[in-house]
Amino acid sequence: MTVEEVLAAADLLPIRSLRDALTGQPFVVIAPHPDDESLACGGLIAQASQQGLRGKVVIVSDGAGSHPNSKAYPSERLTMLREMEARLAGAELGLRPEDMLFLRLPDRFVPHEGEEAERAINVIASCVSETGAASLFVSWRHDPHCDHEASYLIAREVQRRVGKVKLLEYVVWGHTLPSSTEVDPIRGGFRISIDREAMEKKRRAIAAHRSQATALIDDDPSGFLFRQIDLDHFDGPYEVFLESEP
Repeated sequence: MTVEEVLAAADLLPIRSLRDALTGQPFVVIAPHPDDESLACGGLIAQASQQGLRGKVVIVSDGAGSHPNSKAYPSERLTMLREMEARLAGAELGLRPEDMLFLRLPDRFVPHEGEEAERAINVIASCVSETGAASLFVSWRHDPHCDHEASYLIAREVQRRVGKVKLLEYVVWGHTLPSSTEVDPIRGGFRISIDREAMEKKRRAIAAHRSQATALIDDDPSGFLFRQIDLDHFDGPYEVFLESEP
C-alpha cells in the first residue's frame, strides 16, 4: 500500500467507544519524545482518565534534540524543561505523576538494540505486566523519524516478550511522507471520537509543551516548533490507531 492509501483507509476505520477499544483494561502509551503523547493520544488519555480507566505514559527520549544549538538551553537544561512540560501536559490530561515514566534516552539517537534499548524494553515490559495493560500504543513504524522507528521496534519487542498485549500504532510524522511512498498494509484498527471536554484538555496539553509551541527558546533558528507540522492532523474529532501485521 502507499501512504496515501493507508491514511485514506485510516479515515474509514470503525469508530469504537473507548471502553470497548481498551476492553475496559489498563493501557500504556509509548511516546518517542515529550509531546507525542499529547499530539497523537491526548484525547484517548483524557477520556480514559474521565472514565476511570488506568493509563501509563512512557517518554522514551530526553527531548534535548529539539534545539541542539541553543546556548541558553544546553542539553541538561532542555531535558529538565521538556520533562517539566510533559508533566504539565500529563496533568492536563488527568495523569498522576506516577503515571508518567521517563527513560531519558538520547533524542535523535534512540537505540533499538544494545544495552540502553534492553533497559527500555525491560522497563516497559515491567510496566505492562504490573498494570495488567492489554493495549500498547506507539508511533507508526513508518513515521520518518529515527526515534519513532526505534520506539516502534522497542514496543514490538515488548509485545513479543510480554505476550497477550495488543500493539497499536499512531501516526505523527507519517503525514509528511510523499503520498506514493510504499508502506506496510494495515489489517485493521479503530478511531476514537474525542468529546468536547477531552478536546479542550488535549489542546491545553499540547500548549503545555511551550518549548515546542512558542518562541520560548529563541537562540536556535533551526530548532523544532509545532508549526513545522500540520497541527490540524491532531485537532480533529477523533484519533486513529492502526493495527498491522508483526
